[in-house]
Amino acid sequence: MADIQVRDKLYIDGAWVPSTESDTIDVINSATEEVMGRVPEATAEDVDKAVQAAKRALDTWSTTTVEERSKYIQRIAEGLQARTMDIANVVAQELGMPINLSMIIQAGLPTVTFGSMQQLIDEVKWEEQIGNSLVIKEPVGVVGAITPWNYPLHQIANKVAPALAAGCTVVLKPSEVTPLNAFILAEIIDDVGLPAGVFNLVTGTGPVVGEAIAAHHDVDMVSFTGSTRAGKRVGELAAQCVKPVALELGGKSPNIILEDANFEQAVTDGVGKAFLNSGQTCSALTRMLVPRSKLAEAEDIAVKAAETYTPGDPFDADTRLGPLVSEVQRERVRGYIQKGIDEGAKLLTGGAEAPEGLDKGYYVRPTVFSEVRNDMTIAQEEIFGPVLSIIPYEDEEDAVRIANDTDYGLAGGVWSGDADRAKAVARRIRSGQVEVNGGAFNPMAPFGGFKRSGHGRELGKFAIEEFLTTKSLQL
Repeated sequence: MADIQVRDKLYIDGAWVPSTESDTIDVINSATEEVMGRVPEATAEDVDKAVQAAKRALDTWSTTTVEERSKYIQRIAEGLQARTMDIANVVAQELGMPINLSMIIQAGLPTVTFGSMQQLIDEVKWEEQIGNSLVIKEPVGVVGAITPWNYPLHQIANKVAPALAAGCTVVLKPSEVTPLNAFILAEIIDDVGLPAGVFNLVTGTGPVVGEAIAAHHDVDMVSFTGSTRAGKRVGELAAQCVKPVALELGGKSPNIILEDANFEQAVTDGVGKAFLNSGQTCSALTRMLVPRSKLAEAEDIAVKAAETYTPGDPFDADTRLGPLVSEVQRERVRGYIQKGIDEGAKLLTGGAEAPEGLDKGYYVRPTVFSEVRNDMTIAQEEIFGPVLSIIPYEDEEDAVRIANDTDYGLAGGVWSGDADRAKAVARRIRSGQVEVNGGAFNPMAPFGGFKRSGHGRELGKFAIEEFLTTKSLQL
């Protein structure tokens, strides 16, 4: 058995300090089901210490020049780059993403996010003259950042980097399910000498640490990524102090394949977009909408594509589908697969049983359903596993209606042989991002949702602007 990584201190006010309580949280390796690490189970008192440190640091940090802030952030990016392998290894174990993907996504994207801030800071309009007023952008203040387990360091970077660039100070609560990568970031931040209190790390559970951050009188804004249920609670607590919240929540994203699309390409790509990170992606394209006249063709291509996603050890080079993050998640996903069967969806491949030969680890079979109606549970609720629903439609109007018939609005996709037609349909989908003919993810483009997928935007210059507030000086 590998050595257990014991992280027994929190990072508060520029120092590694013990929690006020001695309780710890076990971190489980998702492929072996063994304890791989331990972190402090912090308290509301620890949160208060971190918030007070962030509040003290705000005066100085918020008035540093953008050039100075930019230099610190660039050094953090260089630190992340130097520790790419450490980050990829830790996340592959905590979360289960195959190591090759973990290098590119889980370690690579956070480095890109921090590295891009130098350029993006220059794109922000920090002040402008309007008549006799000087309108200036100021940091919103102390930011509480609460992040999820599925893209752990990526989501941390999406909040911490732009908040620091804006001149805010930060109290971070990473997910207690995948917290170890956050300690690597804290070590890097400590090494670059970021002023004490500007960044603070407090590990613990949502009901204790998360709620203490959201409700704290001296936290000026909360940025939360996670489930819609938890997001509602954060908003409720934050409203008591009338503080702004940015919420990036769930998704049930439609992928409309029009009858003139290249089906081989579109369906194969769509399966990949549903199964990335074992389906544990808020923007996963989990509802594939295809013309009824081409349903059989789409089914054949989808099954062939899905069966290439062999579940296995994240450190095996041939693995395309790692385990789910936890036993709770595995049981949840299996429950949804069973629900799909019970409600009459047509199971094409996969199912609720464990994959053959994988008795250890939180593995689920890559699963594709067809003849799914949009009112079925598997079409309406976010499953967060490698489960794709193929939904037939009658014509373009029907496809747009089905696409928008959801509580969510985070992402979407449209495929057509005619790029202008695809763009016209994409404009009609009520979601924050839409891929047109498989357009690549752009880490500089704004990311966020409509409806119950939340509000506010991350990534690019939009992320920095999210942490700024506006003041007028009447001259």
